[in-house]
Amino acid sequence: MRKIVSIVAFVFLVPVVLLKGIEQARAQSNPYPAMAPLQKYLMPKDAEIALARSAAPASIADTATVLVLGPQGYTTAVQGTDGFVCYVERSWAHDTDHPEFWNPKARTPNCFNAAAASSVVPLYLMKTRLVLEGKSQAEIAQAIAAALDSGKLPALAPGGMCYMMSKEQYINDQGHSWHPHVMFYAAGDVAKSWGANLPGSPLLAAYDAQARLTTFLVVVSHWSDGTPGPEGF
Repeated sequence: MRKIVSIVAFVFLVPVVLLKGIEQARAQSNPYPAMAPLQKYLMPKDAEIALARSAAPASIADTATVLVLGPQGYTTAVQGTDGFVCYVERSWAHDTDHPEFWNPKARTPNCFNAAAASSVVPLYLMKTRLVLEGKSQAEIAQAIAAALDSGKLPALAPGGMCYMMSKEQYINDQGHSWHPHVMFYAAGDVAKSWGANLPGSPLLAAYDAQARLTTFLVVVSHWSDGTPGPEGF
């Protein structure tokens, strides 16, 4: 069976990482036991805007809203007009148990449609706020669970999807840029009902128990700039 990608990136995830890579990383000592100095996660504003926009084809990203990370969290650097929201995820997009939760090298451009922007993005932005407040991984997991239970975080909106097609993405130390792909979201653990991860199925999926949703991935042939992606996976 193909090596499946797990976007246990808290939905937004996404963040995509080969399951084999996860197993290898967890079998070794954790190279990122704590958060690095904040500056290591930050980027120059213009470079971050360009990287965020590389998540999707220019026909989408050029008119999307772009968020950038600063010391106080994400702020709007560009106000878009097409309903899409693009930003560069950092390592805490992974679930809090992931060995690369604090990896300062991670830079994962994502571009979410309006449905995902309204119901998937808020979870990651909440995690970012908690990270910048200095909360522990356990405290972050508890806060997210409480927000989902109370309805403070919105329910998943129908039709949510995301482009993750940047050639420059650095997902993690094992997957690096992996493959260009698009993602679709569904509430609950529903991969089986979609036929995902089965032999011959083009659909990959991973359930994020902390975010309480399944992310489906469809690998595409080209990066957002039109150049061919890697063959096979």
